[in-house]
Amino acid sequence: MQKTDDIDTTVIHQWVEAGQTIQQIEFDLRSKGVDDALIAEIIKEFKKQFHAKRQFKGFIYAGIGAFLGLLSCVLSLINPWPELFNLILFGLTTVAISTIILGLYFVFEN
Repeated sequence: MQKTDDIDTTVIHQWVEAGQTIQQIEFDLRSKGVDDALIAEIIKEFKKQFHAKRQFKGFIYAGIGAFLGLLSCVLSLINPWPELFNLILFGLTTVAISTIILGLYFVFEN
């Protein structure tokens, strides 16, 4: 079994940023003559970094949604603009919940 020191994480990070697919990476590695065991480890590391990037984005969306929900709650309670009460209560809350759900999708979906 190959060591993980053989895996260049900067190249894998570039693949993640470029949006490469697993098939493209496998084809590229096979054309360079990399053995199958190392290819499997590289693909495993690629998937790990890809999911970490998605999770980070999911936590950002969930945090933004939580802040919007808090803002909606506070603005509904203090009611600074009575003519905008329904927009704040129903509109901003809906946007907050939708953003949280989108964030949770990115966190938990593989």
